Amino acid sequence: MTRLTPCLWYHQDAIAAAEFYAATIPDSRIQRISDQNADSPGGKAGSVKTVEFTVAGTPLYAFSAPGPDKFNLALSLMIECDSQAEVDRLWDALSEGGQTMECGWVQDRWGLNWQIIPPGMMDLMAADDREAAGRAAARMLTMTKLDGEAIRRAFEGS
Repeated sequence: MTRLTPCLWYHQDAIAAAEFYAATIPDSRIQRISDQNADSPGGKAGSVKTVEFTVAGTPLYAFSAPGPDKFNLALSLMIECDSQAEVDRLWDALSEGGQTMECGWVQDRWGLNWQIIPPGMMDLMAADDREAAGRAAARMLTMTKLDGEAIRRAFEGS
């Protein structure tokens, strides 16, 4: 079976990041940590650490090595939460040591970008009632941390 697994290149601390995600985000765990056993552009054999892990049920692979590029806004991981309380909890945890941005985006302390989404928001944005969806989107665009109830009220026109 063919499978897609995103690979994340951390300049440092990929294992610490994976351990944090596994402890913080539901349905997350580390499967394997190993050393790259051959010289590579990232470093000598044994110096590049790799980690295979799952975040919110999605398999990921990461490694720590010096590199030319850092994470940027062209890639983010989106988590649709089960409740507003979960939005609040993940927002606080992922933003600690990082920074918050508009529209529910958080850059964590390792520089990886996340979108923390309240339950049902994606359905509101894609609703057949495009006027209501537009009101929800307009309300969302005024927020930093997303408030699912406020977005739903905007969708409903109240």
